[in-house]
Amino acid sequence: MSPVKSVVLFTLVPFVAGYAVLDQRPAAVVPKQPLITPSPTLPHAVTKTVHRRNLLDDVKGRVEGVLSDLGSAIPSYVASGVPNFFQDFPVGDDAQKSLGIDDEQIDALPTSVLNIPGYGNWTDQGWNLRFHGNVYKQPPTSEEKLNDLANIFLIDTDIEDLTPEQQAQARNLTASIFVLQQDDQNVTFNLRPAPTAGASGEQGGGGAVTPNGGNQRVRFPYPTTSQGDFDAFVQIESDGLADGNSTSDIQRLNVYTEGSNIGNATAYLVPPTGFSIISDIDDILRITKIYQPKEGLLNSFARPFVQWKNMPEIYANWSRSIPDFHFHYLTTTPEQITRNYMDFIYKTYPGGSFDTRPLNFSDVSATLSIRKYLLDRVFETYPRRKFILMADTSNSDVMKAYPQMTKDFPGQVQCIFLRNTSATDDGNRFPYDTSGFQDLDRNTYMFFTVPVSPSIFVFEYQE
Repeated sequence: MSPVKSVVLFTLVPFVAGYAVLDQRPAAVVPKQPLITPSPTLPHAVTKTVHRRNLLDDVKGRVEGVLSDLGSAIPSYVASGVPNFFQDFPVGDDAQKSLGIDDEQIDALPTSVLNIPGYGNWTDQGWNLRFHGNVYKQPPTSEEKLNDLANIFLIDTDIEDLTPEQQAQARNLTASIFVLQQDDQNVTFNLRPAPTAGASGEQGGGGAVTPNGGNQRVRFPYPTTSQGDFDAFVQIESDGLADGNSTSDIQRLNVYTEGSNIGNATAYLVPPTGFSIISDIDDILRITKIYQPKEGLLNSFARPFVQWKNMPEIYANWSRSIPDFHFHYLTTTPEQITRNYMDFIYKTYPGGSFDTRPLNFSDVSATLSIRKYLLDRVFETYPRRKFILMADTSNSDVMKAYPQMTKDFPGQVQCIFLRNTSATDDGNRFPYDTSGFQDLDRNTYMFFTVPVSPSIFVFEYQE
């Protein structure tokens, strides 16, 4: 039997008002081979029914009968934990019609690229790096037109009632929604060692090291989809990079898109073993209030992003104290509006890779399936890594997908942390379903209210 290894997790537990025992030795599992992930074929969305929650003994709430109390005016997307302002964004011809521009005007526009921070894995063939994002054109739009379009997304609020700073942010975000995706485009990237990314308080921003090499030019092997997306793992040259089977360091690379000044990102080469956290963002790392549509819209479209409690301190301590800890931020927010999210994360939290919702996952049922799809992809890419999952109870897809990961990938999920938003915010009166946790070892998950001061804890696990 392989020896038990210990990793001191300063700041992991107790970090919340509550207690969880994470000292566990999962049953031996034959690891899968790391995947060289092909260009994705996204699954057909399956409608998922959201049930009222079955209360666990340690999860209290005051939501009994709340749906009937509030009447039939409750939008289905709120009951599903999916905010309406994250749905039905215009794409293609719909965006063009909304802006009132013709094909000739579009042809004259420069091409831009949304480049989302990727992750790479080590296989027998070397390093494989995931490139993903979107190619689009940004049409010039008058302030008056942007004001009209922004008002589509605001509830009981007119953009003229906002402060000048809030108006500017609302217009900028609206402009990022009304873009014109470009299909059948070829994309080329230049890779360079990244000296810094993120804000953990450490040199370099935390979460990775700067490699000694990695300079190269990579032509993405597939044209963009009909909605302008590109997403695939591509084998890259070592060229001074440390081999994944000989280092525990996470190596950080800047990824520059040729022909676009704003198509830049930071990617992370993550070795086969170690610890990763997959973290949601809304209502766990920042104050969003997606369960209150009016507030959620203002917090997403107009107001500056604000951290929730002392979560930046918690994550910074994890970055400093846990060796080679990989941060992966996963949000089901649509691609078009993720630049604000990435900017907020890298100014507030340790650097890390990102996942967002591709454009062809657009309706509510598709949104409820995308999180599990993205989670599966990360776990399949790193079959020997251990994972911590962080989110809150206001998303029904989290409440179903997170416990399912422990069953689909036995031995890999070390702990699930979920902020109980119903217990910490009187504005969240919607029930959530905890039935997925009923059969789990209670030492592997914890519902908490607020984070507190960090402390020391030790994970024990077997290779």
